[in-house]
Amino acid sequence: MTDYSEYELATRAVRAGQQRSDEGEHSEAIYPTSSFVFSSAAEAAARFSGDQPGNIYSRFTNPTVRTFEERLASMEGGQRCVATSSGMSAILATCAGLLEAGDHIVSSRSIFGTTTLLFSNVLSRFGIETTFVSLSDINSWEAAIRPETRMLFLETPSNPLTELCDIKQLSALAHSHGCLLVVDNCFCTPVLQQPLALGADIVIHSATKYLDGQGRCIGGAVVGDDERVGRDVYGFLRTAGPTMSPFNAWVFLKGLETLSLRMQAHCSSALGIAQWLETQAAVTRVYHPGLASHPQHELASRQQQGYGGIVSFELQGGQQAAWSLIDSLQIFSITANLGDAKSTVTHPATTTHGRLTAEQREEAGISDGLIRLAVGLEDTHDLQNDLAAGLSA
Repeated sequence: MTDYSEYELATRAVRAGQQRSDEGEHSEAIYPTSSFVFSSAAEAAARFSGDQPGNIYSRFTNPTVRTFEERLASMEGGQRCVATSSGMSAILATCAGLLEAGDHIVSSRSIFGTTTLLFSNVLSRFGIETTFVSLSDINSWEAAIRPETRMLFLETPSNPLTELCDIKQLSALAHSHGCLLVVDNCFCTPVLQQPLALGADIVIHSATKYLDGQGRCIGGAVVGDDERVGRDVYGFLRTAGPTMSPFNAWVFLKGLETLSLRMQAHCSSALGIAQWLETQAAVTRVYHPGLASHPQHELASRQQQGYGGIVSFELQGGQQAAWSLIDSLQIFSITANLGDAKSTVTHPATTTHGRLTAEQREEAGISDGLIRLAVGLEDTHDLQNDLAAGLSA
């Protein structure tokens, strides 16, 4: 198999990881099988013991899934990738594989609402505590670290306010205290940001979003080194089974082929819409890292290769005004998914962050008048006109 490590990312996104069968297929093959046949009892024993590499059972070894894993690892600059059944299962597998009862997590409070609930309501039942801090305040991170802290977790940019954290700075802090730095790279993808190159230890993906790009499948991924990801996270997946299906892996492979082109288009359209929203009288604030008004615009320009496709904004009038605008839109789909070719709109306070308490939403900056757009691949002027009509109404 060709070594693509010296090639540019767009080339790796199309070529890395593929091992053609004897049939000589050009497109990657799908292996929809639950199990694999061994040539002898001795070979079966050697596979199960780990003495001989090869396929065993599709819960943890499948050629299509492995191709996706190797391609994404190459794009992120990691040694290993473990594909999972969803983005949330990727976070769970990381925590379950690397932490134990008595350990402590310091997490940004500016994360996906379900991740907050996973840390607060699920991991806490197994003796793993979490302290939530301000994403961009390095002093709050340092103050929250305890002797039993093992992991620092964040999304940058955050969901849905696109707040950023300096990954290099936070990685230095984490490593000085013997902690792992885990970065959810869902919003940027490796096209716009490579956290491992900036000092992070592990990268998390919801492949459901931009890696797919058309809202077709659910999946996740963990990328890092051979030991933590290749042994510990993989060991959890092998036993517990939050497995990516071969078909979904094949869909994500097709998505990776166009990821660079799509992210450029998402970034261009989102910035144009964000700049236009700033001129609208009914809009009190716009959140997008590409705006000069964004408090971390300079960091985004330095840390990322683009500003992403997410735009959030505040409306006067709270929930009533937000719902009225959302219901008036003709092009934007009302759905909580993002990273789709189709533009989507959601009201975070009552959907993605609706299960949080009012206090938790306030701490995370999720107001009743906040709307999140995930700008797709439609014509930018059509999207802008759709929003303009809604704001006028």
